[in-house]
Amino acid sequence: MEGKHHRTDGSELVITGLPWTRVVAVIVAATLGVVGFFAANAGAGGAARSSGTVSLRKTSLGMILVAANGHTLYLFGKDRNDKSACSASCAQFWPPLLTRGKPTAGPGIEASLLGTTKRSNGSLQVTYNRHPLYRFLLDKRTGQTSGEGLFKFGARWYALSAKGAAIVKGAPTATTSTPTTTSTSPYP
Repeated sequence: MEGKHHRTDGSELVITGLPWTRVVAVIVAATLGVVGFFAANAGAGGAARSSGTVSLRKTSLGMILVAANGHTLYLFGKDRNDKSACSASCAQFWPPLLTRGKPTAGPGIEASLLGTTKRSNGSLQVTYNRHPLYRFLLDKRTGQTSGEGLFKFGARWYALSAKGAAIVKGAPTATTSTPTTTSTSPYP
């Protein structure tokens, strides 16, 4: 099948084998595929790596550790001896704060408490006061602390103070006898 299309200047453009609209569709699809591939790889790299900078930020929990983007950093109660116990699906919901070199202390952070630990895949995770640091996937805004005190993947998650200690939010006191509701969680 051969199709002919005329240009406005009078010259002929001959496309052999496919109608012009199908050729354009294939070119557009290929271009979008390449753009999508590079965007996905850039996004995955950005999610996996950070600048390794740790700072302090005032939140509803007080002054807490945050990543360079202002998102809350958490410790995992199951971690022991500077080693992460969060991998696979746990690390998808609680991405470790990774770095390629020495982490940087932002304002209010004691540089001597910053360090790294090697994860099972060989990447370097930032630690503070010997606690591997994580972000929480559902914290979408700076200063948000929705992971505070959650019991997920076998232990509790807590934001950290400038000293590197868990900030344990006090349990609210019940003043009414209304039944509590259980929220549905998007992960195990």
